[in-house]
Amino acid sequence: MKLSQKARNAVMIGSLCSISYFAVYIARNVLSAVTPQMVEGGYTEEYIGSISALFFVFYAVGQLINGAIGDKIKAKWMICTGLLGAGITNFVFSQITLFPGSAMLVYAMTGFFLSMIYGPMTKVVSENTEPLHATRCSLGYTFASFFGSPSAGLLASFLVWQSVFAVSSAVLVGMSLLGFLFFTLFERRGVVRYGQYKPEKKGVQNIKVLFRHQIVKFSLISILTGVVRTSVVFWLPTYITQHLGFTAKESAGIFTAATLVISMTAFISIFVYEKLMGCDMNKTVLVMFSSSVVFFALTYLVSQPILNIICIVLAIMSSNGAASMLWSRYCPSLRDTGMVSSATGFLDFLSYMSAAAANLIFANAAPAIGWGALILVWLALMIVGVVIALPYGKLFKRFRKE
Repeated sequence: MKLSQKARNAVMIGSLCSISYFAVYIARNVLSAVTPQMVEGGYTEEYIGSISALFFVFYAVGQLINGAIGDKIKAKWMICTGLLGAGITNFVFSQITLFPGSAMLVYAMTGFFLSMIYGPMTKVVSENTEPLHATRCSLGYTFASFFGSPSAGLLASFLVWQSVFAVSSAVLVGMSLLGFLFFTLFERRGVVRYGQYKPEKKGVQNIKVLFRHQIVKFSLISILTGVVRTSVVFWLPTYITQHLGFTAKESAGIFTAATLVISMTAFISIFVYEKLMGCDMNKTVLVMFSSSVVFFALTYLVSQPILNIICIVLAIMSSNGAASMLWSRYCPSLRDTGMVSSATGFLDFLSYMSAAAANLIFANAAPAIGWGALILVWLALMIVGVVIALPYGKLFKRFRKE
């Protein structure tokens, strides 16, 4: 079947964004992948942990700042500058790790540069493709992000850690140059255009516009799903080892298989959204949170290890399905407001800050209250998600009619 011109344009834009985002996620996962080598080389876990924490703080705050800037500057300049800057600081960090203060600051700047990409990328996709195509593009670079971790791990299995940083930096710089070339080409051919949608109001009035687009509801969804997709997944290997009794080696293998399955969530959620929920985003979010409640409840009740793992993976996937609606449908749907980049950056900021806070809480909670009680905490978060996702507007209308 021959693709329409709009569909071909969407494929070109989506492919470029997906490859760029793949490079971002390789760089984001390099430090984690090479940590064992660095520890063997004499670096402490505390030092590496501090570097990682500062990186994510700069990344989260950067999303907030760069998201707003991304609505005023062309995506080409934001994305390519971010890739180039991250490539440079990523490499410099690997050469100055013996100087803790400087190394931490430089690596934190890597996080800030990487935060220049997602908001403007979502904006350029939403403004230059049809809503259905925008969803497909968002799925493409969301799916690409899932392969960043295993790709970084693959590099770490063959190269010494300094070389892993060098290769990832070269990929970032190369992608910056390639991205600049293709964005320029797309601009000349009219595939990419800027300034097609501008904010309805200026200043504080913009907030009122976002309120009309359910920004409060989806901010809460971002916080809840950020905890599950980042923090709960982070602690999954420890949960498998400590609570279910598997060895560290078995846990690593199970975690790898689980994350590969979880990576399919975005496609499953879009299938549910389009084929089962009649393209109703709010209904899909409600179904996903409700499913997560059921599966977390089963995780608490089922003690058989393999069945328990299946239940918690399905619980995570269900929560991630709600997150997919947020990133693949809600954010691109804001194109008429002219504030796609700002809103996306703000929501991403909330997601990562909530995950960072949850990581600190869960680290202390697991030994104090036990994994069983912690599962109930995760279950409670998903119940809050159900409450948030309820169609209050329709309920009020029905109540008034009665």
